[in-house]
Order: sequence, then C-alpha cells, then structure tokens
Amino acid sequence: MPFEPEPYLHLGPAFCRTRKMEPPDRPLPPDEWRKLKESFGKPQRFDVQMMTSMFISESELDVAKSLLTFVAMETGTLSYELLLRYLTLCVSGGHDEEVFDVYDIMREIFPSLDTGATTLFIKSFSRTDRWKEAMNLLDEIKKVFTPSPRNYGDVISAAMLHGDTNTAWALYDELLEKGLSPHPETWCVLFTRAEMTEGAAHEAEHHQRLLGILLYMRNNQIYPNKMVANAIKTWFERGLCGCCGSELESIQLTAEEYQELKEKVIADVIQGRDVFKKTTPEELEHFKEFVRRKPPFDVVVDGLNVANVNRDKTKLSHTLLAVVSELKHQGLTILVLGRKHMLRPSISWDRKNMSLIQQKAHCFFTDNISEDDPFLLYATLHSGYHCRFVSRDLMRDHKACLPDGATRRLFFKWQRGHQLVLDGFVAAGNRVKFQSIPSYDTIVQTTSDSWHIPYDDTEDRSTYEVPQRWLCLTKKP
Repeated sequence: MPFEPEPYLHLGPAFCRTRKMEPPDRPLPPDEWRKLKESFGKPQRFDVQMMTSMFISESELDVAKSLLTFVAMETGTLSYELLLRYLTLCVSGGHDEEVFDVYDIMREIFPSLDTGATTLFIKSFSRTDRWKEAMNLLDEIKKVFTPSPRNYGDVISAAMLHGDTNTAWALYDELLEKGLSPHPETWCVLFTRAEMTEGAAHEAEHHQRLLGILLYMRNNQIYPNKMVANAIKTWFERGLCGCCGSELESIQLTAEEYQELKEKVIADVIQGRDVFKKTTPEELEHFKEFVRRKPPFDVVVDGLNVANVNRDKTKLSHTLLAVVSELKHQGLTILVLGRKHMLRPSISWDRKNMSLIQQKAHCFFTDNISEDDPFLLYATLHSGYHCRFVSRDLMRDHKACLPDGATRRLFFKWQRGHQLVLDGFVAAGNRVKFQSIPSYDTIVQTTSDSWHIPYDDTEDRSTYEVPQRWLCLTKKP
C-alpha cells in the first residue's frame, strides 16, 4: 500500500495528554517557562506536549519560538520530534520563511529526514518560489517509499502555478503509473490553470490532457466532488463567444504580470508618499507584521464597506456576520478589515455579532481616521494570486498612483478577476450570494477579424459591477 503521511493530522498519543495543557498567549522568557513546566509537575516530554498543544490552539509563532529557546537553554539541543512538531505548526500556519530556517537546521543536525518531515517540507516549498526544491525532496521520498498522491499533488500544483506545464503533466503521468489516484485539489489546479498555457499547439495539447482526466474518471467510476465539478464547469464554459465561438481574453494574469503588479502596487500605492494621508507609518508597519504572522488569506473583507450594503443602519453587524459566515462555510481563511469604532457596542455594531465575526475570521481594526484600501491591497497581494477581496470600492484613487498606463491596466484586470461583489442586499434568513467572476476579461477585445464589446443593457448596474451582455462583430470572409 502506498505511503501517505499526514503528520499535521496524526499527532500521536501526546494529543490525549495535552488537551488541558493550555499554551501561554505570549512569548515567555526561560524562567517563566521553567515555572510553567513545574506547575504541570515536570512531565516527561513537556516540550513536545506543549508544542502539540500550540498546534491545536493555533498559537502565534513567537510563542512557539520562545519554547524552543527555553528547551535549547535547558538541554543544549532540540530533539527531532520537537522540531517536527514545530515544523507542523509552521506549515499549517503558512509561515514558509520560518520553514526554510527549520529545513536548514534539520539538514545540518540530522543525517536524514523521515517522510513525515519531508512531506511537510514539500508542502511548504511548493507554495513558494523555491518550489523546484520540492521536486528534489520528492525524489528523496522515492528512494524509500512510494510518494503519496498529496506529495505529487503539491509539486504538480507548484509547477502549474509557475507555468511549467511539462513538469506538471510528467509528474501526473508518474502518479498514475504508480497506481495512485490524484487528490481532488490536483485536478482543480489542472483545470483552473488551463488558461495559462501559451500558444495554440500547447493549449490544444493541454485541452486533450484535461479530456483525458474526464475519461479517467469515467473508466474508474470516480465521482468528482463539488469543488472539482465547479472547476470542470468553468473550464468547459470558459472564454468562448456563444455567437461566433471565438476565444475571449482570459481574466488571469501571468505569473510575471502578477509579480510586476504586486511590486509596483506595494511601491507606489502602499509605500507611496500619499498613503500616510490615510494612515500612519506606525499603523501600517503594525499591520504588515500582523499579516506576516498569519497564514495566507483566501479572501479579505472590507468590513465597513460590506456592512453598509444594508441601508438599515441597525443591521450593519448582522450583514457583516452573514457575509463572513458564508465565506467560512466555504472553508476559506478570512481577514476582516474594520475600524476601531466597530468594536464599541452600539445599535449598528452588536457586541455578540462582532464577537462571532472575530471567532470566524482573523480581524484587524484600524484607527477611525484611517482608510482601509492600503491595508486591503497589501493583505490581498501578500497572500498570493489565489486571494480575493470583498468590497464595493472602485479603487480609482489608486490608479492615479501607478506609474504608467500598462500597470494601471494590469491593476484593473487583476481587480476584475479578484473582486467579489455581493449579489443584492443581505436579507434576514437568506444565504449570502456573490456574483460569479467570469474566466474571461470583461473589456473590449479584438482579433484580426472580430470585435467583442461588453455593453450595458440596464440602467441600474452599480459602478463596481461589470456588464453581462456582449456585442459580437465578425467580418465575413
């Protein structure tokens, strides 16, 4: 049977013993750690049990680091098991830079790594620009065990996200040859990144490979889950004019375009001269540190902007809670940006609702004079290309801060592909719905023999929404 470790789930017998071992809520100096250990009766493996408890409690990284410092001072060394538990916490929390440091330490101290640690390193490296090192780690596992579908899937996803489709498909073929069944997440990446292929011949090949996945499901009686089904549906329907069959320009940015946009937005908008009219240097640095300590977000919510979609000012916190609850129901990691006055109980901001929001999402509340845009842009771009944001803001002010027309066009293309918009008001008892983001770009498009022009067929379209109707003009031969 192929080996498929899940070290961040299989916590071992220490789990049962650590349920009552609550970790501290702040980093402790060594003398306070010593007192805490004594208060538990100096149990054996205190460090491992405490680190396990930190993982379960999703403790801040600085707290875990202070435990490592204490153990190193007490014993002069760090055990493999302790470092493995710390590694698990880092990977689950998205602290990839810290994972790199742990990798260097474990490589230097220990002659070899077990497959549990290697699996964690593959997962983390695959999320970063050092993804090719994950391929080397995958080769190391092959010498001992058959890698798990998740091991393969992490590297396949990394290859696709970085435009190396040849490597992705080669690893996918290898996975099948070993008799393994791909994880649903792997199929999702292959289908959702289909539009990133370059050139007609390359795209045609990729198209045939995706059809091969559907045949594989048919031949093996596999029923895709809802996430995979949605990815297949989007791919199947993507970017074709229903009138002439021409392929429309994708809404996706290439990896190079995204990196260029990210760097320029951070330099010219977030760190630009005008930003401190909207916040203070201290507050912005505090927020950046807050984001660095958190895992990558899937969605960033402009709390005040979203709450005000409801014209009933007594329902603001209710509206925001409904939106956050729907995103949480989708299994997303959420950041809610708000203002400090939202934490003061009032007719608009119910204490219970705000408490529930803070349980379901990471929250950051700025000073009441600050504006949320720089924070929203930084958190969304810092989290990676997958991250979207919920707001009705057009962000036109930021367009003026960007250095040239090409960058401004990239910014608004990114915005059109990442801005989630509520589908109407949030009524009591009704589930929140968001307007779908099409896979093609809603902008005037042209080829050698056709024009495709999005146009308004309604007078009540909000300025932050895109038209839904298209004019197809094709030259006759």
